[in-house]
Amino acid sequence: MNAATSMTPLRLLVVDDHTLFRRGLIALLQADARFSVVAEAGDASEAQRLAAQYRPDVILLDNHLPGVKGVDAIAGLREVAPQTRVLMLTVSEDEADLAQALRGGAAGYLLKTADIEVLAQAILRAQAGQATISPEMTAKLVSAFQALPTGAPPAEPPAAPAPADPIDTLSPREREILECIAQGASNKEIARTLAIAEPTVKIHVQHILRKLGLSSRVQAAVYASRRQGPEPAGG
Repeated sequence: MNAATSMTPLRLLVVDDHTLFRRGLIALLQADARFSVVAEAGDASEAQRLAAQYRPDVILLDNHLPGVKGVDAIAGLREVAPQTRVLMLTVSEDEADLAQALRGGAAGYLLKTADIEVLAQAILRAQAGQATISPEMTAKLVSAFQALPTGAPPAEPPAAPAPADPIDTLSPREREILECIAQGASNKEIARTLAIAEPTVKIHVQHILRKLGLSSRVQAAVYASRRQGPEPAGG
């Protein structure tokens, strides 16, 4: 039976450690008669337990979870619920995460900036066995594929060279947010400036701190200020 025309809503498990984002997403999904959220989880361990219990049709899985990353949890989720499709829904624009998710059997990779109808269509496509990749990630996927040597692909993708500077690990959006932090902006002010949701800003800030090895916004502001530094003489 075609998922789009079925009278029975698709059963979903939403996995995200950010409560506000998770509850907001669930509210949007529950308002759509095509879907029914049967469970929610805040980490990979809980997600695996609930996947085994409810056997949902599709799992919406964040990547940056406490303990075990989402891309590392895919295998365990598919083991306890083999018929369940796993759709990544994350802020991570890292092509290594994208590659690992697809290798692990994810049915798609969407960024959290996606429109709700785009997400809905991705869920339906996942259930139908079709993949969906966020347009922002498509070029990275092509680049990663083109970088592979000709002939049989290696068992593991070639490791990216370690960046000489931790700031090189930040995505363009994370750099924008770091600059706002350096200017003393709050999450609410950053959200307003960049026209994104405040919970999304908070998630980005967590990723920035993790990538830079920092423990607070104050440290991030100091780090960014030092990076900017004074203009060199004569230039």
